[in-house]
Amino acid sequence: MIVDCAIYRDGRRTPGPGDISDALDLCRLQDDAFVWIGLYEPTAKEFDKVTEEFGLHPLAVEDALNAHQRPKLEVYDDSLFMVLKPVGYEPDSDVVTSGEVMVFIGDSFVVTVRHGEEAPLAAVRRRLEHEPEMLRHGPTAVLYTIADAVVDHYVDVADELGTDLDELEAEVFSPARGGSRHTASRIYTFKRQVLEFRRATGPLAQPLERLADTGLLSSRVPFVHDKAQPFFRDVSDHLTRVNEAVEGLDRLVSDVLSAHLAQTSVRQNDDMRKISAWAAMAAVPTMIAGIYGMNFEHMPELTWQWSYPALIAAMAALEVLLYRLFKRRGWL
Repeated sequence: MIVDCAIYRDGRRTPGPGDISDALDLCRLQDDAFVWIGLYEPTAKEFDKVTEEFGLHPLAVEDALNAHQRPKLEVYDDSLFMVLKPVGYEPDSDVVTSGEVMVFIGDSFVVTVRHGEEAPLAAVRRRLEHEPEMLRHGPTAVLYTIADAVVDHYVDVADELGTDLDELEAEVFSPARGGSRHTASRIYTFKRQVLEFRRATGPLAQPLERLADTGLLSSRVPFVHDKAQPFFRDVSDHLTRVNEAVEGLDRLVSDVLSAHLAQTSVRQNDDMRKISAWAAMAAVPTMIAGIYGMNFEHMPELTWQWSYPALIAAMAALEVLLYRLFKRRGWL
């Protein structure tokens, strides 16, 4: 459905005709005006009129309707199409959620399509409407502000993931706890969330690099203001730091998982040594008692008065000797 439709002239929102085609025609008659239409999870029927009036490419329209796209930037004859994936993080459940924002930019128009609850378009529109100097740059300002808002939120999510990973790491290496039996499952789930975050941030690097390109005029992206490259370069720099942070999180969580598995293996080996030591200590008196329990007639110790206490003392001495030996070697 259409969430908002507004005409902006000279950096300010102005009243205009309610019909989409009339709004676009009015903007094209004025050099400093453009129309911005915002849609939320539109159906194909709802999007047909927008497609027809703005001449959007059918492949881009298909992507906008179906969602589930990777971040990308595509240039068509009459428009520029960009996909971004805003993300959110729920610390209580340790779940990374993502949405999608599709942005069409063309001659005097911007069309934004939002999927999911993570897209910050309402806040972006309010921010721009309070910054007329920025809004005077037209559709490019809308694209930049959306990208800036999405990447800034990436930074916040990366910080929250880092905090949770620190807590998970402390749990694994805590001498008192050493990780519970559910720790491996938590680490693996956390790694899945980092991967989901990486799917949003990683592919966005190349589109932002194209928008930030300061090379020859022929290599620049059409429908983007000539002086917008420094702004997109700033967003690209922020995204680079986010991607470096995500890569570091991915490596660290893999190391934490390996350390936890190694600790588990060491604990299992310690348990096996303890069991073996106690079994050896139990075997000695069992063997001696078994020998003297066979009731043979010709056993020299049977007629000796001190044979019973001597055997008990011998078994006790052997038990003490074995205990001290295993204790010295760290088996007990």
